[in-house]
Amino acid sequence: MSFRDQLTRMQSATGGAFIAALDQSGGSTPKALSLYGIEANAYSDDAQMYALIHQMRTRIITCPAFASDRILAAILFENTMKSDIQGKPTPQFLWFEKGIVPILKVDKGLADEGDGVQLMKPIAGLHDLLQAAKQVDVFGTKMRSVIKSASSSGIKAVVDQQFDVAAQIRSEGLVPIIEPEVDIKSSSKKACEDLLLEHLTRHLDNLTGELPVMLKLTLPDRADFYGSLVAHPQVLRVVALSGGYSREVANQKLAENHGVIASFSRALTEGLSAQSSDAEFAAALDASIGQIAAASAT
Repeated sequence: MSFRDQLTRMQSATGGAFIAALDQSGGSTPKALSLYGIEANAYSDDAQMYALIHQMRTRIITCPAFASDRILAAILFENTMKSDIQGKPTPQFLWFEKGIVPILKVDKGLADEGDGVQLMKPIAGLHDLLQAAKQVDVFGTKMRSVIKSASSSGIKAVVDQQFDVAAQIRSEGLVPIIEPEVDIKSSSKKACEDLLLEHLTRHLDNLTGELPVMLKLTLPDRADFYGSLVAHPQVLRVVALSGGYSREVANQKLAENHGVIASFSRALTEGLSAQSSDAEFAAALDASIGQIAAASAT
């Protein structure tokens, strides 16, 4: 009954509980480690790099501050899903020991930019990955595309691709997070958001089947701009990525968007350090989680 219990938890959570994005993959792991105080000369190959990032994630997940009253779910990278915490697969540790819903990043990165967007690369082996995820009680998935300019055809292609992959994920019994990120540095950000809302709404209005979807969106320039998506019957949750904003700015923008909760990565771990004592680490993480939860509670 884990999935149904997880679905109920995702539907009913209140009080600012949000999603922690702990899914840095091969391309973003070196930067995440550097911000944490571990430079590239501390590891000599990918295996050592992934071991270090798993130590960082384990420290976060096992910290008392990382608890289900404020953390609704956590997004994991494939390597993290296949790693253990205290002798249990990480997703099962999250769910059974901490009451936090596990979600898996399934995309394989971005294709080169074209028509103002970056589509997802083909996701080889998706069926096998989804089946492996279900074996360790993963609830849903996340996949990211990027929108850089207000090209209607480009944004349509992003949303079409996202919903095509989401259809397979839903057919295999998992709930997808659709993440068409709008680049916060785009000179046409507002126009991108207008087009994105149009294309998302078209797909959602035509969506059939039992399982809902979630949306992970860049914080918009206009408060409550995605309110219609928050209220859409096919949408389980609308969550926000920090997208390069500082935690302070991201929290300010998030608080202006009612019904949207955070799904922050860098903004969540901002200020955490490998060199901190356990007490210092816990205090910093507790403060970060408290600020993000407060902004998510609006």
